[in-house]
Amino acid sequence: MSFAAILMAESEHVVNELPIPSFMFGVFALIVFLFLGVITFTYRDVANRHSHKTGSAPTAHTYDTPDTDSQH
Repeated sequence: MSFAAILMAESEHVVNELPIPSFMFGVFALIVFLFLGVITFTYRDVANRHSHKTGSAPTAHTYDTPDTDSQH
């Protein structure tokens, strides 16, 4: 046996145990992503939710703008 193998065999192995079982990290990540997905889903169609308040007010797309190509 080589000297390095003897040292490795006699050295103590330090094991740092996790505070929770390893699969629980995945469970926590799944819960966080589901929570963020629900928050994102609540903002679905917010722009159209209050369309009755704007009524027939003109939008940025309805204004007549001068044709910039004719000035060249």
